[in-house]
Amino acid sequence: MAKKRVTVLISGRGSNMASLIAAAKDDAYPAEIALVVSNRPDAAGLAHARSQGINTAVVDHTHYSKDREAFERALQDVLTTHRIDLVCLAGFMRMLTPWFVGQWQGRMLNIHPALLPAFKGLHTHERALAAGVKTHGATVHFVSAEMDSGPIITQAEVPVLAGDTADTLAARVLEAEHRIYPQALRQVAEGF
Repeated sequence: MAKKRVTVLISGRGSNMASLIAAAKDDAYPAEIALVVSNRPDAAGLAHARSQGINTAVVDHTHYSKDREAFERALQDVLTTHRIDLVCLAGFMRMLTPWFVGQWQGRMLNIHPALLPAFKGLHTHERALAAGVKTHGATVHFVSAEMDSGPIITQAEVPVLAGDTADTLAARVLEAEHRIYPQALRQVAEGF
């Protein structure tokens, strides 16, 4: 069976992208990271992707003066050119329009640093600590038009420890993210 061609969309250092790249090096893994795209030309993850021999592209959102759909059409053109099957968001800090989400319905994954449906959006670790929860974690889900609301693929729980700060909790959640994102992509690629 041919491996699914995956693009990873990043805006920063791309630590989850790196975990997907590492997993895809296994010959038995059902997906290949064919392309890494960033909306920011200075994203640190681009250099890592290049160092791993992966094609990269930049679609700089600032060139589209707040026209999100024009930005997304340019992004779609890049994905089409590279014959992409699946899209993984990994710290891609752009809200996507229903048009773009619709192009990738059931084929676009996101990793979120919380146990959805709890703590959608930003500052999840601070909010989890403020709420006094005993467990926190990470979720991989399909992207839907509503933020952090698509069908859940997998989750990992992380205990909230006495004395945790947002940073210490975030570090443990990130370890869980790096573990479950490659598992979720494998599951989707095998069932695709």
